[in-house]
Amino acid sequence: MLEASHVTFKIGDKALISDVSVSFAPGKLHLLIGPNGAGKSTLIKVLARLLRPQAGRVEYESVDVRTASEPELARRRAVLSQAVEVAFPLTVREVVMMGRYPHFGGRPGPVDERITDEVMELCDVSEFSARNYRTLSGGERQRVNFARVLAQLWRDRASDLQVSCRYLFLDEPLTFLDIRHQLEFMKKVRALAEATDLVTVGVVHDLNLAARFADRIVLLNDGRVVSSGTAAEVLTTDRIREVFGVDTTFVPVEQGGIHLIFD
Repeated sequence: MLEASHVTFKIGDKALISDVSVSFAPGKLHLLIGPNGAGKSTLIKVLARLLRPQAGRVEYESVDVRTASEPELARRRAVLSQAVEVAFPLTVREVVMMGRYPHFGGRPGPVDERITDEVMELCDVSEFSARNYRTLSGGERQRVNFARVLAQLWRDRASDLQVSCRYLFLDEPLTFLDIRHQLEFMKKVRALAEATDLVTVGVVHDLNLAARFADRIVLLNDGRVVSSGTAAEVLTTDRIREVFGVDTTFVPVEQGGIHLIFD
């Protein structure tokens, strides 16, 4: 379980998030939505301890995340950002292997090599293995970095005791991906998020993707939580009009759920 209690983060006198209290259970896909400047990316960074709030606390399994050491945190928490720059001419495989750095000293072992192969196959980047990362398109780089963060959290079936939760944070992960790869990405994340020892929290802008894939949605506006719950509970006509300033028509879809059309 991941819990944030009365969290406030400011830059100068401006509060980017203010008195936010929210919890995220393992085994579910939690998505943060809201207009530009709502505080979504700031909240993700605070939850991942990339930013430290001026007030409130964040707890992983009832333990204040401020007490965790960097090596311990790196073995349990991974963050996929909007864009990742690599300054050196590394191959794709070397970039993905970077996710295993917290788990070995000196040189990667057979488990690290096997996990790297598995996540590259899952993210459909094995064909790029020997290519210079910097020669890839933006979308290809994003898929490589998804493989890297999965490698960081991947548990080896033969050797891991799996006694503690892992935490996966996705900060606008669909940046640079075309529509096919957006859908493939969300389907993979949805399947991964079902693991009972994994807490998955992401930021998306597309309300239809949030409605289709999220187990739980947190709607932010002006740095505060407006609503949280299922898609049906959060995405109402009045609330979308209030927060996003648009009118919405809800269309049922054959597979269940709804599709939103904006006027």
